[in-house]
Amino acid sequence: MISLKKGDKKLLNAWAFYDWANSVYTLTIASAVFPIFYEALFSDDDHYIDVFGLHLKNTALISFITATAFLVVSFISPLLSGIADYVGNKKSFMKFFCYLGAFSCMGLYWFDLENIYIGLCFYFLGLIGYWGSLVFYNSYLPDIAFPEQQDKISAKGYSLGYIGSVILLVINLAMIMKPALFGITGTEGEAAMKAMRYSFVMVGVWWILFSQYSYFYLPNGNTQTKQKVTKAIIFNGFNELKKVWLLLEQNVRLKAYLQSFFVSSMAVQTVMLVATYFGAQEIQWSSKEESTIGLIICILLIQIVAVLGAILTSRASKKWGNIPTLIAINSVWILFCIISYFITLPIHFYIMATIVGLVMGGIQSLSRSTYSKLLPETKDTASFFSFYDVAEKIGIVIGMLIYGLIDQVTGSPRLAIVFFAFFFIIAVIMLKRIPKNDN
Repeated sequence: MISLKKGDKKLLNAWAFYDWANSVYTLTIASAVFPIFYEALFSDDDHYIDVFGLHLKNTALISFITATAFLVVSFISPLLSGIADYVGNKKSFMKFFCYLGAFSCMGLYWFDLENIYIGLCFYFLGLIGYWGSLVFYNSYLPDIAFPEQQDKISAKGYSLGYIGSVILLVINLAMIMKPALFGITGTEGEAAMKAMRYSFVMVGVWWILFSQYSYFYLPNGNTQTKQKVTKAIIFNGFNELKKVWLLLEQNVRLKAYLQSFFVSSMAVQTVMLVATYFGAQEIQWSSKEESTIGLIICILLIQIVAVLGAILTSRASKKWGNIPTLIAINSVWILFCIISYFITLPIHFYIMATIVGLVMGGIQSLSRSTYSKLLPETKDTASFFSFYDVAEKIGIVIGMLIYGLIDQVTGSPRLAIVFFAFFFIIAVIMLKRIPKNDN
């Protein structure tokens, strides 16, 4: 590890490069290949499965597992972030969750309906690994970048993530479409499924390999002296959350922003997590092959356009300010959710994918950097970002439960997507009520 000063270009690039390493999870596992693989395990006529003593729709099952994973992350993140700030080894925690997520992705190779519980366990642990590592990754931002650098480097991180994940997805797409070129044998359907399983392993390898560059330059934490972890320190994370909560009473602007973020993130993250499942079941594809290729193309389109979206959002925030830009982006999301109810054809899905790409990268990068800029002067950044992440995760838990319940009861997720427009409307109202001064 090389010690670099705050604001150093090499340090900033090393931090941003972790997005390149871990974003393959969000694209291949959460958004593209795994949802298609999971859907292909079921017949067109029967999307239900008996599991945990219940008769559940396949997409509702994944929604509930996802919600449970985020609930666990929201509980453990304050514990771990408090320990990391006290002991000064947040990089060690970041590594642990990185490797947990990466090896769990590799474990998805064995996912099938006959061993559904083992497969769901790997899916569950992959979520915890990815989101757990982000708690510590995000908390580095105010440590390594000055306020005037944070919007730009945050956007750069997301852009690198989109580019890196697209590169791997293109390779995976080639494997799925032309498995024989890669020595993958079997019938057309069997070979494609094998290729998808191999792609899960490749995600884990990619994640571990490229994260090493970030670990080489990122500091261990804020303190240099190793301290023993006691029972008091373990529960210190919750005490830190309590302190953050009390500090929010004194920082009206930060509190108001967090409230709007909670509502907005609830809808954004849920829609992004279920988009491919929605496309697989609700769009009128002519065949399974067209569905697989079409969905992956849509995800690729989203990633490519998202790079432009993140850059444009960064420039817009510099010209008009962060809050007005976030209001505009949330307004686009409102229209998206309403229009989604009526889309049925592949061309509709391609158009909506383009819109999502523009606003997806923008709202994520700008939300993160806006929060970072609103933080008071403190060394306990992990605790503040833990509070931020807990708010995000609890929002996702609520969002996924709402989606899963509506999907399970109605048999279609269309009404659930429309329902999320209501949350974006609330977010816009809250953003407009944020005071312009610092208190």
